[in-house]
Amino acid sequence: MGNGIASISVDLDSLHHYARIHGLDQVPLPDATRALVYTRAVPRFLSLMADLKLPSTLFAIGEDAAEPWGREVLQRAVAEGVEIGNHTRSHPYALTRLPDAELDAEVSGGADAIEAAVGVRPVGFRAPGYTLNARLYALLASQGYAYDSSVFPALPYYLAKAAVMAAIRMGGRRSRAVLDSPRVLLAPRLPYRPAVEQVYRRGAGTVLELPITVAPWTRVPFIGTLVVVFPPWVVRALYATLHRAPIFNFELHGVDFLDESDGIPAALAHAQRDLRIPVAVKLARLRTVFEALARDFEVMTLRDAASRLAPALPGLKSGGA
Repeated sequence: MGNGIASISVDLDSLHHYARIHGLDQVPLPDATRALVYTRAVPRFLSLMADLKLPSTLFAIGEDAAEPWGREVLQRAVAEGVEIGNHTRSHPYALTRLPDAELDAEVSGGADAIEAAVGVRPVGFRAPGYTLNARLYALLASQGYAYDSSVFPALPYYLAKAAVMAAIRMGGRRSRAVLDSPRVLLAPRLPYRPAVEQVYRRGAGTVLELPITVAPWTRVPFIGTLVVVFPPWVVRALYATLHRAPIFNFELHGVDFLDESDGIPAALAHAQRDLRIPVAVKLARLRTVFEALARDFEVMTLRDAASRLAPALPGLKSGGA
């Protein structure tokens, strides 16, 4: 174990949200299919983490936490020491564009549903589509959050997302995804306290920001999708640039633990290409990374990482870059 901190977190976006990204809202998704992230993906993840004896964080959507299948799995996770963070009430990709009352309802509604399901109110938040702005940040501060983990300053991801959205539009469909402000590309890579009015700059905010890990200089993201899709030699090369970082915030999604044999509609599997990779291959690749993180870092939940880091990141007197 090295001197740095690592956290492993999974966003529990249900499959209908991926249909919305790809402009496939018309694809029928039965309740059992919508629940696959909870009924298949999360148990696979929990089993792997229990085998490796590693802590983790799950970011749940309130409307899923309120379902019997969501509540049952989240309660199991909490019993195993997993932190549950807030991923909003209904996962609107245009979260930061909502009117104040709707924005509040999404944040507080997600937290209320999670607390009702597991008996613990979340202290961490992650926005759909990784978008953050001053209004959302102020709301998190007013509701007493300890940390946010939405900032994703990844240039390749930003460009790829813009290209995919354009291609979907040209194909006559409408993606529900939202492209963030280009200012995110200049945001700090390492934990910081945001400036209240310019959240992608350092400042004196009370809510600690824990950005998702990207490589230095290139800002290539090290996330679950990269690990399961790219050849292992690419993953090893990128990891070599990060294994001595002071913090490694490794973010995944529930679909990283699913494949098309789980009952994914063909249209969605065609659009979401990582669903065509066998889950056994995904699990083997992810295990390798988890083992590396356990070797090189002290692995802890994002809640514990924020608690550890907060005293070392006092607020600035001004919102400098």
